[in-house]
Formats: sequence, C-alpha cells, structure tokens
Amino acid sequence: MNPADVIKQRMQVYNSPYKGCWECMVTIYRAEGVRAFYRSYTTQLTMNLPFQSIHFITYEIMQDYLNKERNYIPMTHVQSGAVAGAVAAAVTTPLDVCKTLLNTQEKCCIQHNQHSINGMFAAFKTVYRIRGLSGYWQGMTARIIYQMPSTALSWFVYELFKHFITQQKESEDGYLSSATVALAAAPQSMEKTYLSKDSRVLYAAQSR
Repeated sequence: MNPADVIKQRMQVYNSPYKGCWECMVTIYRAEGVRAFYRSYTTQLTMNLPFQSIHFITYEIMQDYLNKERNYIPMTHVQSGAVAGAVAAAVTTPLDVCKTLLNTQEKCCIQHNQHSINGMFAAFKTVYRIRGLSGYWQGMTARIIYQMPSTALSWFVYELFKHFITQQKESEDGYLSSATVALAAAPQSMEKTYLSKDSRVLYAAQSR
C-alpha cells in the first residue's frame, strides 16, 4: 500500500497540481521512476513496529484499569482502543513526519545540490535543518484525532466478534456435553428399565 500512500499525500499537499489519482501516479512515474513510490518504505516499517507495540501494550494497561475481569463491556473496549491509538500516534509522530516528507518531496525542503530526499536519516536531517526539534512534532494533534476513532472502532469490532465466537463455542460445547452425558447414561437407564420389567414379571408369577 506504500504507492497508494504516496499518491494520497502528493494530492493532499497545498496547491497540489494533480487533478486525479491516475494523473498523479503517471506524473510521478515519468518524473521520478518506480523508486519514488517506495522512498518511505523503510521509514514506514520502522514506524509500524513501535506503533503496534505501544498500541497493544497501552490497550492491555487500559483494560487492566477499566475492565479487570476482562468481560465483554463495549464502552471499555472503545475507551481503551482510543487511548491506545492516541498514545501510539503521539509517540511515533516524528517518524510519520519523515515519512510524509519522503512521500511528498516538497520543493522548499530540497537543497540546491539535491535532486531528492532519500532515506529515513536524510529526512530526519532535513526536518531538523528546516524546523528544528519542534518540526518532528508537527501535525501531532491531527494525527491523534485521526487515529483515536480508528483504533477505538477496530478494538470494538474485534471484541464484539471475539465475544460472539466465544458464546457460540460455549453453546456448542454445552450441547455436546449434554449429548455425551445422555449417551453415557443410556445403558444404565435401559438396565433399570429391564430390571423393573423383570421384577414385575417375577412378582406376577409369584402371585399366581
């Protein structure tokens, strides 16, 4: 999905010259080649690892606080998911800034002796040169607002399906257990029936 992300961000920049996705893709390919679609690939991978790690750890911490019994309580899953997404998004904002720079290749950031910005370390150096340390945190609020509903909805749907599947499995297990017990008890029930019948026959014979 890296090429799609490149096209999306090229079209989102201020005063973008592209009128559509196809035009954007063709123009990038002709001017910069296939490599342009994967300049941020390493940065994307580097960002996803800490993002997902922080995301899951924060979710579990929030569940320990809001839902210690780990029951199915939709609101706690939504709240925990939203907080987890917000924390992960905030921490990984510097990598997202570098990824965006690599994808957009904004002309104002490229020096006269440069043709393009290539690689994560080059992106870090460029951001620091232009905006200083504060540049790494540009857009953090927007990134948090974007991630919170996304992760909240993801965890809500995940927990919903997990609850549904667990309930179904428990129902099936209960049915199988009942059937097994009934099957195991059948011989004893038949034996009691035969013994009762034999007793009645014997009693009738003695009465005669």
